Amino acid sequence: MTIIRQSRPDVDVFGKRFSDAMDEFFNDAVTNRRGNFVPGIDFSETEKHYEVDVHLPGMKKDDISVNLENGILTVSGERKFKDEQDGKTFHRVESRYGSFTRSFQLPDNINPDSIKAGYKEGVLKITIEKSEVNKSKKIEIR
Repeated sequence: MTIIRQSRPDVDVFGKRFSDAMDEFFNDAVTNRRGNFVPGIDFSETEKHYEVDVHLPGMKKDDISVNLENGILTVSGERKFKDEQDGKTFHRVESRYGSFTRSFQLPDNINPDSIKAGYKEGVLKITIEKSEVNKSKKIEIR
């Protein structure tokens, strides 16, 4: 087994109390996780519509935005970290936080006026009806 030393010239570990060194370590871990939030997306379709499920645990619907422009569906928002909650001191945070934007080119056969979005239990569900007008058809060659 090889031991690798980590050198951080700006940190004086021996001049600090152990708890101060641990606080700094965990605060660095939290800081490095901010801005890295990318929600999971499930995109599916049925015979009559498309469904997009965006997994946004712990977010409020007021922090989420859904837009459609030129056939591109964009979901954006920010998952905020509140480090001061009822006197808690966090020692380990594995959740991801920060701003995000996810964009998807939608198929041509959608009805843009039919788009509905609902948010429940940490999942944003977007439903988009298929359009009869833009359905493709096979053309017979004569």
